[in-house]
Amino acid sequence: MPDTDITGLAIRFNADDGYPLGGFLWRHDANLANRSDTSRPLIVINAATSVRCRYYWRFAHYLHQQGADVLIYDYRGIGLSAPPSLRRFKAGWIDWGQRDFEAALHFGRQQCPEQPIRVVGHSVGGVLIGLAPTSIYIDRIFTMGAQHAYWPDYLSSARLGMWVKWHLLMPFMTRAMGYFPGKRLGWLEDTPAGVVRDWVTKEPRFIDTYRQPGASCHLDPATCDALQARFTAVTAKTLALSISDDPYGTTAAIERLLHNFPNSTKWHLRLTPQTIEATEIGHFAFFHKRFEANLWPIASQWLLAEQLPDSSLGELTELGHTAMSLRHHIARYTTEPEF
Repeated sequence: MPDTDITGLAIRFNADDGYPLGGFLWRHDANLANRSDTSRPLIVINAATSVRCRYYWRFAHYLHQQGADVLIYDYRGIGLSAPPSLRRFKAGWIDWGQRDFEAALHFGRQQCPEQPIRVVGHSVGGVLIGLAPTSIYIDRIFTMGAQHAYWPDYLSSARLGMWVKWHLLMPFMTRAMGYFPGKRLGWLEDTPAGVVRDWVTKEPRFIDTYRQPGASCHLDPATCDALQARFTAVTAKTLALSISDDPYGTTAAIERLLHNFPNSTKWHLRLTPQTIEATEIGHFAFFHKRFEANLWPIASQWLLAEQLPDSSLGELTELGHTAMSLRHHIARYTTEPEF
């Protein structure tokens, strides 16, 4: 997809270490005239691992049409933020979260001052939210298939094949090449070696990945504890969506990540493709335009109006509290609106 197809404004901004990042920004006319509408949210979209931000541009354009300002960007090493060569290029999930996502939040707050900040996190994009210090300013989150590739949580019927592909072949090729040549294989974008090491390191809690050698960085216990505290500091209300035919985003995987955010009110919506008369959705197709009418409103209604999904869409569970029926959730929000 050529960048000329993207309707947003091309942007560049730097992370705190000076690394340049690229992306796109959709803003409404009032904002372009430097008249910030404090009721209009800015929505930042965090991509999945090694997926270019332009993959989300139609979804971003849709959210803009619904009334939001929207920012998409590439992590270092990917797409518009890639160096000339990934050989010996150092980057991992920690960099993507505490540097790149943090920089996107800073840039967004500068461009849209005093506006509420909301985030969409796809796959690891939902994990990265917990790494950025500025995430304390986020007031609402929507995630799709968000988890950190803990392989025992993969869909049982696909687990062996996924382990061979992602936890055997991918690291083997990365060691041989100095980076993962995903683009020529049609698996992912070319990916920094550190990101691959983070992916294949098996720890049930995300931050524990960095307590031992093998990941993109080996951090001392105090640093790991401080990073975990950032997850705890997030208080944004969160709606996590998972799809039954997503081999990564099983119930166990989604809820494993959500439990890292103990101070966020969290709902998990689990739906099947058959619910919307689709044959498959999987890990990526939510962001395809063909689901604009029946899936994208789940995200937009939550992000713009804090509206929970209709009971016909699937099983909705509130985490961290006594489970209540979806009917009770809807009644609660109907009779006790929050302002």
